[in-house]
Amino acid sequence: MSETASKALRAPAAEPDPGRWKALVFIALAQLMVVLDATIVNIALPSAQQDLGISDGNRQWVVTAYALAFGGLLLFGGRIADLWGRKKAFVVGLGGFAAASALGGAATNEAMMFGARALQGAFGALLAPAALSLLAVMFTDAKERAKAFGIYGAIAGGGGAVGLILGGFLTEYLDWRWTFFVNIPFAIVAAAGAYFVIREPEGGRNRSALDIPGVILSTLGLVALVYGFTRAESNGWSDSVTVGMFVASAVLLASFVLVESKVKAPLLPLRVITERNRGGIYLSLGLAIIAMFGLFLFLTYYLQIVKGYSPVKTGFAFLPMIAGMITGSTQIGTRLMTRVAPRLLMGPGFLVAALGMLLLTQLEIGSSYAALLLPAMLLLGLGMGTAFMPAMSLATQGVEPRDAGVASAMVNTSQQVGGAIGTALLNTIAASATTAYVADHIAGATSRSQQQLVQLEAMVQGYTSAIWFAVGILVVAAAIALTFVNAGRPGGTTVASSDDEDAVDEVQIPVVAH
Repeated sequence: MSETASKALRAPAAEPDPGRWKALVFIALAQLMVVLDATIVNIALPSAQQDLGISDGNRQWVVTAYALAFGGLLLFGGRIADLWGRKKAFVVGLGGFAAASALGGAATNEAMMFGARALQGAFGALLAPAALSLLAVMFTDAKERAKAFGIYGAIAGGGGAVGLILGGFLTEYLDWRWTFFVNIPFAIVAAAGAYFVIREPEGGRNRSALDIPGVILSTLGLVALVYGFTRAESNGWSDSVTVGMFVASAVLLASFVLVESKVKAPLLPLRVITERNRGGIYLSLGLAIIAMFGLFLFLTYYLQIVKGYSPVKTGFAFLPMIAGMITGSTQIGTRLMTRVAPRLLMGPGFLVAALGMLLLTQLEIGSSYAALLLPAMLLLGLGMGTAFMPAMSLATQGVEPRDAGVASAMVNTSQQVGGAIGTALLNTIAASATTAYVADHIAGATSRSQQQLVQLEAMVQGYTSAIWFAVGILVVAAAIALTFVNAGRPGGTTVASSDDEDAVDEVQIPVVAH
């Protein structure tokens, strides 16, 4: 590292914003809205499909349209936040998300619904990196940063389960349209609060010309990747379009990396992802999300189809996981973040989550909620909450202010791509195991009740087969976190990478000027 860069790292931090804690409330509210939307619509999907006359073949586009726009445009959204300023991007993103939600709630046909979902994804891609990068530039003190990211991490991890509860209530007692309309008050309150409260630090914008080739290549590459996994889930991995999407994605993203290494003002400066700690976090976080998305999917099906729970009861069944995440993030992660190195929270956190997942491999039709599901979900929540909090904080720590938006976007991109992979990969594993079980056991089932029992047993067999893979994925995430992430505790030192000749021996984390 150059002498200038070394001095910059030791420069005194700017005076913290006096309204930063009020700002956190509105940033957290916006984050909750985006995370809720990932699961709340899934609960409402059967009712919406029936009302709007959406075919079984097209219903996946209610989820896919959002995922493609969100995943494909995240890097672009992060760069826009760096260019416009995070506050402006945040408020515009909220306004657009609210308008798109109103359109979705008022949808009268499938085209209107798909368009609304794509718009939600596009504005979400502007909003999510702006929210995270605002936290990164507003909270520079190590202890305060730990608390702020503890809250943010708890919402990022637990919001999906809250969406299941809220989605169940709104669908069962009001109407599926309210799963869209509920976003509007969230967005209005968060936007008004952000407009009046947030004071973004000066000098953090990146006013370089927009890297248009980078925008096109990254957007098309990420869209192809997410769509490839989404299509694999419904059409199989050997489907010609699925394979074509993966090949196209590999070519486009390789071209993107090549362009970024050459252009003067890249969309994603390679220094953001090649830094050892950030690279390790993006990778381990993406893997952990693969496991988490699969879990939400299988447990929702298990509780509703096998155990016969209502949507509302299913949502409440996830409460222990939310409680575990909040505890892990705000109590364990926040309290230990300033005392131990981040990898000593992330690695063990993922392993505790893997232990919870391991318990779920014992699922049977008659499994007790209290004896098996409750402790498993508590362990999963505690582990994920403990790991997410330092990951979210470290992913944006020490990054140059002009790169805060794209660094934040990469956190969201790793989560979004991880979610798409998790849903497709684990669903495929579960479906294969279910089909094999039915083929082996259906011949012995003579009565209709016996055949139904075999079908249920086959479903559970499929879930547990996929959950075994999720256990392995979490163990790999823990290994990556322990190996790659070598930053010291805030206030201490970073451990220099052995293969980095220019690394400084000691970097004081809390005095990084954002």
